[in-house]
Amino acid sequence: MKKSAFIVSLALIPVLIFSLVGCGGNPTNSAQQTTLEKAKKQGYITVGFANEKPYAYATPNGKLTGESVEVARTILKNLGIKEMNGVLTEFGSLIPGLNAHRFDIITAGMFITPARAKEAAFANPDYQMGEAIAVKAGNPYNLHSYKDIAANPKVKVGVMAGGIENNYLTGSGVKTSQIVTVPDQPSALAALQAGRVNVITMTGPSLLAILKAANDPKIEEVQNFTQPVINGKSIVGYGAAVFRKNDNDFRKAYNEELAKLEKSGELLKIIEPFGFTKDNLPKGITVQQVLQKQS
Repeated sequence: MKKSAFIVSLALIPVLIFSLVGCGGNPTNSAQQTTLEKAKKQGYITVGFANEKPYAYATPNGKLTGESVEVARTILKNLGIKEMNGVLTEFGSLIPGLNAHRFDIITAGMFITPARAKEAAFANPDYQMGEAIAVKAGNPYNLHSYKDIAANPKVKVGVMAGGIENNYLTGSGVKTSQIVTVPDQPSALAALQAGRVNVITMTGPSLLAILKAANDPKIEEVQNFTQPVINGKSIVGYGAAVFRKNDNDFRKAYNEELAKLEKSGELLKIIEPFGFTKDNLPKGITVQQVLQKQS
């Protein structure tokens, strides 16, 4: 694999564009070519990411990596697309950016939801995941669930903008006045450390990764966290790549390669280094089945 490096483009828009070596341009649909056909011809494609470990992030030496990144990288290479241009933006701006043609796929570990599925087309899931919370050491508010947060109006919870946790919290009875929105994971941790919030929440691997990196003995993950139950159903999130609605051939080809990866066992090998286990494999579930579960 060609070694990739990042070049930060300083723009006046709130999007940081990272170019990988050997890439350039932003492919868009034309009347003659689909996004997939153009990407194959050019040998590269532009993909949208959010700075969220372990799904998509830049290492200290500038390498773009993460669970969703590496799954997409493998699938795209199998489709004949050797390189990716990575566009890093806030999580809540990913779908608008996709539809505005700032990039052609989102590979940021985004959970499948009916609301998001109205705006864009999800591939089949590449993982399934539960939620987690972190608090100050000793868990001073004795928080073990979203219900516990809802029961104490003094508790403030930090959540990443656009994250599915916003829906889970309000569905569990947490008031919007208790929710403090932050742009990314490091901001959530900083808010907890500074006492601006009393608890933060994100998916399990994300929380583990950020706490491991911080190595702060004053912050701890709540080990016996109870997964939220909304409308009588225990919440399990499914993450997937996201495409524009008219890129059906691209999404179909992506799904076919993803199925091959899971069947061969290679998918597990790709996601394991990022804290995922066989329990996080999608087990062949389709996006349609996920949406049916949520209806």
